[in-house]
Amino acid sequence: MQNVIALILGGGKGTRLYPLTKYRSKPAVPLAGKYRIIDIPISNCINSGIRKMFVITQFNSKSLNHHINHAYRFDIYGGRFVDILAAEQTMESTDWYQGTADAVRRNLRYLEDYSECDTVMILSGDQLYRMDLEAYYWAHKESGADMTLACLPVAREKASSFGLLKVAPVDGRYRIIEFAEKPKEPARLKSLEASVEELKELGFNDPSRRHLASMGIYIFNKKVLIEELNRDLAQDFGHHIIPRMIQKGNVAPFIFNGYWEDIGTIASFHQANLDLVGDNPKFKLYTPEAPLYTNPRFLPPAYVDGADIDKALVADGSIIMGGHIRNSVIGLRSVIQMNVTLHNVVMLGADFFESVEQRTPSAGHIPLGIGEGSIIKNAIIDKNARIGRNVRLENTAGKMDYDPPNCPGVVIRDGIIVIEKNATVPDFYKL
Repeated sequence: MQNVIALILGGGKGTRLYPLTKYRSKPAVPLAGKYRIIDIPISNCINSGIRKMFVITQFNSKSLNHHINHAYRFDIYGGRFVDILAAEQTMESTDWYQGTADAVRRNLRYLEDYSECDTVMILSGDQLYRMDLEAYYWAHKESGADMTLACLPVAREKASSFGLLKVAPVDGRYRIIEFAEKPKEPARLKSLEASVEELKELGFNDPSRRHLASMGIYIFNKKVLIEELNRDLAQDFGHHIIPRMIQKGNVAPFIFNGYWEDIGTIASFHQANLDLVGDNPKFKLYTPEAPLYTNPRFLPPAYVDGADIDKALVADGSIIMGGHIRNSVIGLRSVIQMNVTLHNVVMLGADFFESVEQRTPSAGHIPLGIGEGSIIKNAIIDKNARIGRNVRLENTAGKMDYDPPNCPGVVIRDGIIVIEKNATVPDFYKL
């Protein structure tokens, strides 16, 4: 895989994931207690033998830069790297990236520096999945295509949320012959269904999922990619580049039949984390042949004293003094005091420890973490939050989107309570 270079797209402003993206880009949002979302595509690359990676970003990139610089330090002899390509002004352009294709176009000079790399893999920086990218690469090579697009079979009720593909055999090989970006009309959706026979020939046998959805993961022959991007100023792969290349008839499908989640909203982020603690999680963290990599922080083990914990991930450095924790994710350096109840909570943790004195509540001072006697359900608690004693956060009114007027830093999005980074929730607050 020495001839493959990966570009990981860091995404836009992340408005649907706000306020988790208030201070960081989407790929830098913490995940599963101790990782960042960006660790997913980078780990997939490392586990598949890809050693040259660029991460393209432009919004709130400081946290992402810090994480990558500390997490991915390779030896100087293997030609391995993970580098950030942040949006910058040049003599050719002074604008922000205008789309996914535009972002890659403005960084083509970095691809051209690596003449030994003839294949470019473009990955998304905000998805949760585990893929053997080497198998994907060899499928692309064997197909003889200029481009191969990874696609996921989905059911009819989900199809309109994706870019959809239609495939057909061309000269004995399957090619993508049609592409539609998030079609809504029932007749159009019907026309894009794959037949059961086609799915079987592609190695998939589930008649309930007959729409092939684009995963936003592409492989290009580098020469073809450069030619396509230099043809004009087309801004987006999904809207412009892919439909144009499909018309040429040399774009192949790659069917992926594993777990895949686009972490684009508060609800999907919350659910993706909670999916990790189920009896048989669809995405398994405990996979020895394909581990997830991240920043080695050298933290002490979690300390638990008298708590009732069921179906939970508890990250390093956490201190749990008691209470009831169900179906939750507890992030790095989290502090949970006595008699706390957490149900369906994703707690992102803290960036630093407080001393024993600082962890003691007093008049006018609320320590990091969750105070004694608090009850929190269906929530995301961002880093360094301070939640007082006997707080009740349950969204009993069932609101979907709400900004409480009396507690800055606490909002409800997609029906999920979100406590913003560095927010303080006073004693006895109720929502």
